[in-house]
Amino acid sequence: MYKARYYKADGKKGKARALPDALFDGVVNESVMHRVVQVYLANQRQGAASAKTRSEVRGGSRKPWRQKGTGRARQGTIRAVQWAGGGVAFPPIPHSWRQRVPKKVKALARRSAFNARAEGDRVVLADMPSIEAPKTKEIVNMIAGIDGATGKVLILTAGLNETVYRSARNLAKVRVMPFGEESVYDLLWAHTVVIEPGALDAVDSGADPSDEDAEPAPKKKAPKKKAAAKSEPAVDEAAKPAPKKTAPKKKVSAEAAPEVEAAAESSDEPVADAGSDASADEEKDDA
Repeated sequence: MYKARYYKADGKKGKARALPDALFDGVVNESVMHRVVQVYLANQRQGAASAKTRSEVRGGSRKPWRQKGTGRARQGTIRAVQWAGGGVAFPPIPHSWRQRVPKKVKALARRSAFNARAEGDRVVLADMPSIEAPKTKEIVNMIAGIDGATGKVLILTAGLNETVYRSARNLAKVRVMPFGEESVYDLLWAHTVVIEPGALDAVDSGADPSDEDAEPAPKKKAPKKKAAAKSEPAVDEAAKPAPKKTAPKKKVSAEAAPEVEAAAESSDEPVADAGSDASADEEKDDA
């Protein structure tokens, strides 16, 4: 377990405090730090460098002189790369230099950088001075009161501290940023790392502000609604017999009503069976 010197806001030295094991675990992986710093510097490049080839330079479409007979070297255009005002051979083309590092590799490099500074007793805990208005002298006096704080200093505050940031922004060898936003390059750039004690409370509780692998809290599931009372089983409509179609009744006028009634009465009389008529005829013949 690493320990760091502690300084109060008035500049007096206090009792040394232990650094959290979650961040200061003693592992220093130089190859990982080197790779992450390379990627960081590559990502700072804008990739906006550009120049024109001979085909992009305006003019030069005419041959400057004839091919033979002049005694001079043959030339096809005055925009060739060997001419003044001509194009550029293999010019830089705007493109992205963006590279990516896995989250776990980045986290390992960050812990390694903190451990590398803690091994040399170059990690200091200090309370920030109470400054009502930005004042560079207060930051200079605070750094001067820290033993061994020479050269470049990185100050990590507990959250955004606008007053401290504005007080130190005109100091060439001092950088101020919230804890968790520092990169591996920033930690290795600084000779001394000054951390506000309140910034490490989140690390002790297991919630590192720079931990990108932290999983979000699971969402609470809404309670299931109770099922409604059981209703009668649905009857398959396809199984139901189709209703019989009835021909629509025709309207009868008052004048034709007697004729219709007479026809209905005649239709109601029983019709003689054809078989019974034939048997009656046979009986008459026998007689």
